Amino acid sequence: MQVVPHVTNAIKEFVLSGNEGADFVLIEIGGTVGDIEGLPFFEAIRQLGNELPRGEVVFIHLTLLPYIKAAGELKTKPTQHSVKELRSIGIQPDILLCRSELPVPKSERAKIALFCNVRESAVIQALDVANIYDVPLAYHAEGLDREVLAAFGIHDAPPPALDVWRQISHRIAHPDGEVSVAIVGKYTVLKDAYKSLMEALAHGGISHGVRVNIHWLDAELFEKGDPSPHLENIHGIIVPGGFGERGAEGKIAAARYARVRKVPYLGICFGMQLAVIEVARHVAGIDGANSTEFGPAAEPVVGLMTEWTSGAASVHRDAQSEKGGTMRLGAYEAVLTEGSHVAGIYGRTRISERHRHRYEVNINYLERLEAAGLRFSGMSPDKKLPEIVEILDHPWFVGVQFHPELKSRPFEPHPLFASFIGAAVHQSRLV
Repeated sequence: MQVVPHVTNAIKEFVLSGNEGADFVLIEIGGTVGDIEGLPFFEAIRQLGNELPRGEVVFIHLTLLPYIKAAGELKTKPTQHSVKELRSIGIQPDILLCRSELPVPKSERAKIALFCNVRESAVIQALDVANIYDVPLAYHAEGLDREVLAAFGIHDAPPPALDVWRQISHRIAHPDGEVSVAIVGKYTVLKDAYKSLMEALAHGGISHGVRVNIHWLDAELFEKGDPSPHLENIHGIIVPGGFGERGAEGKIAAARYARVRKVPYLGICFGMQLAVIEVARHVAGIDGANSTEFGPAAEPVVGLMTEWTSGAASVHRDAQSEKGGTMRLGAYEAVLTEGSHVAGIYGRTRISERHRHRYEVNINYLERLEAAGLRFSGMSPDKKLPEIVEILDHPWFVGVQFHPELKSRPFEPHPLFASFIGAAVHQSRLV
């Protein structure tokens, strides 16, 4: 397979030359052993393991031990066959991580060890846990870290610092309260589409010791009537990233509800653009305000940068030939206004955040929108692209052109999500 050398060389270059200062490199290969899509990657790590000195590579194989209720037993055959397939392509796992909903008896671990050619102590049960942040503690209790160190020949490592994970686990299991946050989107049936957003909200909840209850609301609901019945007991509203005209008017209605009712609002990417359109229409009096993403706009408050910088802002372009040049993808810096709400949230005036979008808020409308009370509190360093907006006379109303959820961590919640949940906690005391 011609792709194998390229994949192998890429992995080698990453491991051997790009990470000299790293203590270790973790490479994860998803899918199932035997799938044709994964074969180049399995071959790449096989070659890498063969070329690096002995003791510098450890193979950990994650398998499933299904429980057959009718038989009343865990089945080890799937694990045995999976390891057999792995060995047939030249990879002998050092450690087996066995997913199971029930404890794995010692006799079954011994059987797996015997037929899979691993030490019995290296057969680690990975039991289901209440939440994902309990996993590090559970794996430590089962001895996974000890086996990994032993496989590398390390026997004098200090005990792991797990206090932060214990604190996180305790806060999740024993919250001091709870808040309700509505996510108004159009992919709400497929909640994994918002997985990073869900986790970032959980991180914000951890920082305040509260449980965040997410209410999934299809944006099209708000296009059929008053949003109030769906948002009466909500303490915060998020309109996340997305694209396309379907549901856009419903998201605008959600942003208007949050603005008028003084409910904390966070608009992410598309959610910021639609919040700007809402203010343009209903506060700034810009009739016909819209995005050229949906078609020709009398007042293109949002559009491709190439449209409004060229003086042809009112002309909708298909822009198929320009798409590669109009996408902002990856990390970009932004400069925050001194004394603004977001500068206080971040604690600094220069930030770097991750982007993925084509359309931008049209800078030509800045003066009219700021006169209506919408502050452009974050701009690109060249002051051409709005990055953050906020409403001055609102308790917490922020729109960001980037995706802060991608940088949030359980032990280091993103400042915007921590602040948003803090505002939601305050709102819950007012309702």
